[in-house]
Amino acid sequence: MDEPITRNAYAILGVTPDSDDAAIAAAYRILARRYHPDLAGDAATGRMIWVNAAFERLRTPERRAAYDRELERNGGVPTPLRPEPDGTAAAGPPPGRPSGSVLGFGRHLGWSIGEIARADPGYLVWLEERREGRPYLDEIDRTLRAIGYRVDRERPRPETRRR
Repeated sequence: MDEPITRNAYAILGVTPDSDDAAIAAAYRILARRYHPDLAGDAATGRMIWVNAAFERLRTPERRAAYDRELERNGGVPTPLRPEPDGTAAAGPPPGRPSGSVLGFGRHLGWSIGEIARADPGYLVWLEERREGRPYLDEIDRTLRAIGYRVDRERPRPETRRR
């Protein structure tokens, strides 16, 4: 995972400690558009994990006050940020009973194709249209058919998909 030069949540987001909540949220959105793996590709995953960890520390006034108290207790040295300890993304940890390939990117990081199909089959349809989904096209199609999500509908051909 790409580790930032600094582990200070304010510095990672590019804001100052006196920034208001709106400025912090705006900085997070800008960075999310730049580093989200669904937009910037797999290479940006590590950076996005750190951006998420920084925003998690500052996203509410209560969390921000707790972070500021930690900084003060440590003489201005930031408490180490801890990205999701289990390596998961927005969807959280995998639900269990894995089947098929496991994704190393995106909102279902660490989930198998089968787990995603049970919880969020629409994500698999969306993934089929993305560059990152190309290695999994046949598996996604088979899985969606097996759970009854896709019936007698042909999956779009690669040449008709968005690039």
